[in-house]
Amino acid sequence: MRSGQVQRIVRAPSPGRRGGRVWQRIALFLPPFALLSALIAAWEVIVWRLDLPAWLLPPPSRILTTLINNLPVLGEHITTTLSVTAPGFGLALIGGFTLGVLIDASPLLRRAVYPLLVTSQTIPIVAIAPLLVVGFGFGMLPKVLVVALVTFFPIVVNTADGLQAADRDQRRLLEAMGANYWQSLRLLRLPAALPSIFTGIKVAVTYSIIGAVLAEWIGASAGLGVYIARSLRAFRTDQVFVAALTTSLLTIALFALVVLLERWIISWREEP
Repeated sequence: MRSGQVQRIVRAPSPGRRGGRVWQRIALFLPPFALLSALIAAWEVIVWRLDLPAWLLPPPSRILTTLINNLPVLGEHITTTLSVTAPGFGLALIGGFTLGVLIDASPLLRRAVYPLLVTSQTIPIVAIAPLLVVGFGFGMLPKVLVVALVTFFPIVVNTADGLQAADRDQRRLLEAMGANYWQSLRLLRLPAALPSIFTGIKVAVTYSIIGAVLAEWIGASAGLGVYIARSLRAFRTDQVFVAALTTSLLTIALFALVVLLERWIISWREEP
């Protein structure tokens, strides 16, 4: 028997071990699920006992009914929101990763740009978004730029910091062997920075849907932001809750997708 086959057999988890991990994951989600269920039940009871009007606080049962009845309309708005989210997040990912590498490669650029990046986060996006609409119109471009601005910062900062966190002794060893910066980046810095980079991506992806909704709120003809604005004007609070729930579910789905991608790309981090 070959050594590789022996290693695969030794490392292969037993069925009992796999089952134990499944139960551990189930037990991990049980407390928050139980708490959420209790809160929803209390919400339902309080609304019916106090006889609150639906425009003030609809019960969860009405929100669920509205969600089911509005699925066809919601589907169109979700498609529009995702069509803004995807290019905006992609632009932030490419631009943030590139700038993070350049900041790591040039100490002068790091000292010049890093403070400006931090300062940019003190400017509310609600003040910038209308200016983008005025400058670029009501098309897709200003909405894509809003999503990119919202998601850009965590990617570039985590990329730059992750590249700086590579082991110093290993960096010196590569330098002593004659490796230039780009060889060091490929062989050491980038693999070591991947966990930090994915942390930034996970933070950014949770902001992406919110950024798209905000951009649609300011100026658009379709999307979840438009759905929320129309629902507020019509005093349809149940539809506002439906849009909030939909936004939350979309964000969770994108976050889970990034987690799966992280586990696939840097599977070497997992214990054998």
